[in-house]
Formats: sequence, C-alpha cells, structure tokens
Amino acid sequence: MVVPRSGLRPSGVGTTGFMSSARVVREDDVERTTWSDPIRGEVGFRTLFGGAVGTGDFTVGVTELEVGGWLGHHRHEPSEVYYVLSGEGTLSIDGQDHPVRAGTAAYIPGNSEHAIRNTGSDQLRFFYVFAVGSFGEIEYRFTTEQ
Repeated sequence: MVVPRSGLRPSGVGTTGFMSSARVVREDDVERTTWSDPIRGEVGFRTLFGGAVGTGDFTVGVTELEVGGWLGHHRHEPSEVYYVLSGEGTLSIDGQDHPVRAGTAAYIPGNSEHAIRNTGSDQLRFFYVFAVGSFGEIEYRFTTEQ
C-alpha cells in the first residue's frame, strides 16, 4: 500500500500502529509578536505553524495591520503567499502597487521586494504561507538594510 507523504492513510484503510502528524492550533492560543519601528513597520503577527508548533513543511500565520499600519519594504529567499481575510490595503511587489481586500490572494516570488499598508478604516488581516518548516529559516532583509 502507498501511504501519502503526509502520513495519512486513505479512508477505510487500517491504522494499526499509525501515528498522525496532524496539528490543530487556535489563533488565540498563539502569542502575538509585534514590530514597531521606522524600518520594519507597525505590525502584529501570529505564527501558527513553523514557530512553537511545527509541521516540517510550512510556516503559516496571520498578520494584523491596524488602521494606518504597515509592513516595511523587504525581501527574503522563500516565496510567500498572502490571502487577505479582512480589511483593505495596498500591497507593493517589486515597485508595483496592488489594491487588496478580503478575498484577495497574492503570490510573492522569492527575493521580490514587497510591503503592505493598511489603507482602510478597519484592521487589515491576512494569512501568510512560506514553504519552509520554521520561521527561523526566513531571513528578512529590509530595504534600508541593503
């Protein structure tokens, strides 16, 4: 029998000796990290997987930008995906601005300079995903540091 890479067996297949690597995390149970400085920006985020709870495959979390909040121009080696959960803002990728709002998804290629700013009247929240197993593997290089 072929077992998928995830380690999960197809439905109906015996599970004798089977150990799942599934993880379930509530956002409210994860400590919020904040940055508040003129380079990195005014931002809060919670790393759901790839921080204290790992998967080995992905680092994912939720970023929150209060009204007027922003994440500074930066780049990093791994590609990233944003999915906007609520609010609205402007996402800049390699010098091109893109309006974003709830329901918008964005793919950011590795080493592309990007930044995001809340331009709305409510909190901007977005889900982020990196295809690396730990947040510690991501080296943020902010534009003013280059």
